[in-house]
Amino acid sequence: MSGQNFSKKRQMILDTIKSSHTHPSAKWVYDTLKEQVPDLSLGTVYRNINLFKEQGLVVAVANVDGEERIDGDTSAHAHFVCKECGKVFDIPEDIITIRSESCPMEGFSTESAVLTYFGKCNFCTHNANIKEA
Repeated sequence: MSGQNFSKKRQMILDTIKSSHTHPSAKWVYDTLKEQVPDLSLGTVYRNINLFKEQGLVVAVANVDGEERIDGDTSAHAHFVCKECGKVFDIPEDIITIRSESCPMEGFSTESAVLTYFGKCNFCTHNANIKEA
Protein backbone atom coordinates (compact mmCIF):
# COMPACT_ATOMS: atom_id res chain seq x y z
CA MET A 1 0.00 0.00 0.00
CA SER A 2 1.26 3.46 -0.83
CA GLY A 3 3.08 4.48 2.35
CA GLN A 4 0.58 2.64 4.55
CA ASN A 5 2.05 0.63 7.43
CA PHE A 6 -0.46 -2.22 7.51
CA SER A 7 -0.16 -5.13 9.91
CA LYS A 8 -0.58 -8.60 8.45
CA LYS A 9 -4.10 -8.88 9.94
CA ARG A 10 -5.13 -5.48 8.61
CA GLN A 11 -3.82 -6.33 5.16
CA MET A 12 -5.67 -9.67 5.18
CA ILE A 13 -8.92 -7.94 6.14
CA LEU A 14 -8.52 -5.39 3.34
CA ASP A 15 -7.52 -8.06 0.79
CA THR A 16 -10.55 -10.17 1.76
CA ILE A 17 -12.91 -7.23 1.25
CA LYS A 18 -11.31 -6.16 -2.04
CA SER A 19 -11.33 -9.70 -3.46
CA SER A 20 -14.98 -10.28 -2.57
CA HIS A 21 -17.73 -9.42 -5.02
CA THR A 22 -20.46 -10.13 -2.46
CA HIS A 23 -20.25 -6.76 -0.68
CA PRO A 24 -19.43 -8.47 2.61
CA SER A 25 -20.38 -7.61 6.16
CA ALA A 26 -17.81 -7.43 8.96
CA LYS A 27 -19.17 -10.75 10.26
CA TRP A 28 -18.61 -12.39 6.84
CA VAL A 29 -15.02 -11.08 6.74
CA TYR A 30 -14.46 -12.37 10.29
CA ASP A 31 -15.93 -15.80 9.49
CA THR A 32 -13.85 -16.02 6.31
CA LEU A 33 -10.55 -15.21 8.05
CA LYS A 34 -11.09 -16.81 11.48
CA GLU A 35 -9.57 -20.19 10.54
CA GLN A 36 -6.45 -18.57 9.03
CA VAL A 37 -6.13 -16.03 11.86
CA PRO A 38 -7.27 -17.75 15.10
CA ASP A 39 -6.60 -14.68 17.29
CA LEU A 40 -8.70 -12.40 15.08
CA SER A 41 -11.64 -10.76 16.85
CA LEU A 42 -14.82 -9.36 15.35
CA GLY A 43 -13.98 -6.05 17.04
CA THR A 44 -10.68 -5.93 15.16
CA VAL A 45 -12.52 -6.43 11.87
CA TYR A 46 -15.00 -3.63 12.69
CA ARG A 47 -12.21 -1.23 13.75
CA ASN A 48 -10.24 -1.90 10.58
CA ILE A 49 -13.28 -1.51 8.34
CA ASN A 50 -13.96 1.87 9.97
CA LEU A 51 -10.33 2.85 9.39
CA PHE A 52 -10.54 1.74 5.74
CA LYS A 53 -13.72 3.81 5.27
CA GLU A 54 -11.98 6.88 6.76
CA GLN A 55 -9.03 6.33 4.42
CA GLY A 56 -11.29 5.88 1.38
CA LEU A 57 -10.12 2.30 0.77
CA VAL A 58 -13.64 0.84 1.07
CA VAL A 59 -17.16 2.28 1.06
CA ALA A 60 -20.29 1.36 2.95
CA VAL A 61 -23.02 0.32 0.51
CA ALA A 62 -26.13 -0.38 2.54
CA ASN A 63 -27.43 -1.87 5.74
CA VAL A 64 -28.88 -5.30 5.02
CA ASP A 65 -30.61 -7.21 7.81
CA GLY A 66 -28.87 -5.07 10.41
CA GLU A 67 -25.38 -5.50 8.97
CA GLU A 68 -23.45 -2.82 7.13
CA ARG A 69 -22.26 -4.11 3.76
CA ILE A 70 -18.89 -2.99 2.41
CA ASP A 71 -17.52 -2.57 -1.11
CA GLY A 72 -13.81 -2.72 -1.88
CA ASP A 73 -14.46 -1.12 -5.27
CA THR A 74 -14.46 2.60 -4.54
CA SER A 75 -15.04 3.69 -8.12
CA ALA A 76 -18.29 5.52 -8.83
CA HIS A 77 -21.00 2.92 -9.45
CA ALA A 78 -24.52 2.16 -8.35
CA HIS A 79 -25.84 -0.82 -6.38
CA PHE A 80 -28.98 -2.90 -6.19
CA VAL A 81 -29.94 -4.43 -2.83
CA CYS A 82 -32.40 -7.32 -2.91
CA LYS A 83 -34.77 -6.96 0.02
CA GLU A 84 -35.74 -10.63 -0.33
CA CYS A 85 -32.39 -12.50 -0.33
CA GLY A 86 -30.09 -9.72 0.91
CA LYS A 87 -27.65 -9.90 -1.98
CA VAL A 88 -26.00 -6.69 -3.14
CA PHE A 89 -25.22 -6.27 -6.83
CA ASP A 90 -23.00 -3.79 -8.66
CA ILE A 91 -24.77 -2.00 -11.48
CA PRO A 92 -22.35 -1.75 -14.41
CA GLU A 93 -21.22 1.76 -15.30
CA ASP A 94 -22.40 1.38 -18.90
CA ILE A 95 -25.99 0.97 -17.65
CA ILE A 96 -26.05 4.04 -15.41
CA THR A 97 -23.63 6.88 -14.77
CA ILE A 98 -22.96 8.14 -11.26
CA ARG A 99 -21.36 11.56 -11.03
CA SER A 100 -20.59 13.90 -8.18
CA GLU A 101 -22.92 16.52 -9.54
CA SER A 102 -23.55 19.68 -7.61
CA CYS A 103 -26.50 19.67 -5.27
CA PRO A 104 -29.41 21.64 -6.73
CA MET A 105 -29.95 23.41 -3.38
CA GLU A 106 -28.37 26.83 -3.17
CA GLY A 107 -25.32 27.06 -0.93
CA PHE A 108 -24.70 23.31 -0.77
CA SER A 109 -21.53 21.71 -2.16
CA THR A 110 -21.39 18.04 -3.14
CA GLU A 111 -18.41 15.81 -2.38
CA SER A 112 -19.88 12.58 -3.69
CA ALA A 113 -23.10 11.00 -4.90
CA VAL A 114 -24.42 7.50 -4.15
CA LEU A 115 -27.21 5.65 -5.91
CA THR A 116 -28.66 2.47 -4.44
CA TYR A 117 -31.78 0.69 -5.68
CA PHE A 118 -33.81 -1.55 -3.36
CA GLY A 119 -36.24 -4.24 -4.47
CA LYS A 120 -36.21 -7.88 -5.57
CA CYS A 121 -33.43 -9.32 -7.72
CA ASN A 122 -34.28 -11.29 -10.85
CA PHE A 123 -33.82 -14.62 -9.03
CA CYS A 124 -36.22 -13.69 -6.21
CA THR A 125 -38.70 -12.12 -8.63
CA HIS A 126 -38.61 -15.25 -10.80
CA ASN A 127 -39.10 -17.57 -7.80
CA ALA A 128 -42.00 -15.46 -6.53
CA ASN A 129 -43.67 -15.75 -9.94
CA ILE A 130 -43.26 -19.55 -9.87
CA LYS A 131 -44.82 -19.79 -6.37
CA GLU A 132 -47.79 -17.66 -7.47
CA ALA A 133 -48.47 -19.79 -10.57
